[in-house]
Amino acid sequence: MNYTDINRKLWDKRTETHFNSDFYDVKSFIAGKDSLNPIEIELLGNLKEKKVLHLQCHFGMDTISLSRRGAFSTGVDFSEKAIEKAKQLNKLTGTKTRFIQSDVYKPPELLNEKFDIVFTSYGVVGWLPDMKKWAETIHHFLKPGGEFIMAEFHPVVWMFSYDFKQIEFNYMDSNPIIEELEGTYTDGGVEIKEKSMCWNHGLSTVIDALVKTGMKLKDFKEYNYSPYNCFENTVKTGDRKFKIKGMEDKIPMVYSVKAQKE
Repeated sequence: MNYTDINRKLWDKRTETHFNSDFYDVKSFIAGKDSLNPIEIELLGNLKEKKVLHLQCHFGMDTISLSRRGAFSTGVDFSEKAIEKAKQLNKLTGTKTRFIQSDVYKPPELLNEKFDIVFTSYGVVGWLPDMKKWAETIHHFLKPGGEFIMAEFHPVVWMFSYDFKQIEFNYMDSNPIIEELEGTYTDGGVEIKEKSMCWNHGLSTVIDALVKTGMKLKDFKEYNYSPYNCFENTVKTGDRKFKIKGMEDKIPMVYSVKAQKE
């Protein structure tokens, strides 16, 4: 069973729904709204004339936001439909953002460049089986002294059933989770019904993979909210802050990492 083909089919179908959803609000984005959140903005710092590689960029809103902040940004995603929409969005926003369709493990075959920053965020590592290979890809593309920056949903969140009523999945790495998913996390998408294949990676798996490449951990934080209302049974507790009803402040929902290539 090829997990890449299974998941690519899912994300190709999701892209059109996402692009037209209120959740992503592309209209406001084209008008100038920044899609990045305070968590990653603080970690990224001044991006003026920095070369940034954005892995698993979906249809490129965050990649374009990086460009708007002064970066020379390149977005990579395995979905052909997502990259088509990213290129369309690039034209609509008038930026010079570059987009490449590629499996996250294969960009070294397509790009002969080094970057100041490699960036990825929210709902990314769970689609990948091998954190060691992922970390090696990141290390490969960083210049000496370059930084990897990630904001990601906390593995504790992925332990719960979709309604957050019970613990259903393992925290630690185990066999792939194979499901048939209906709909998507944005409004709409009820016609989407596809298989998915994903993995839960504990914090130690992710961080150890980065450190083992020779990168130095510079910053690690956990947050008790999600900046996106993409889960069931949530309550809004502030601007871009959503928590699980009944578990407010009791579980971590996001973590962030900054690591430097020595």
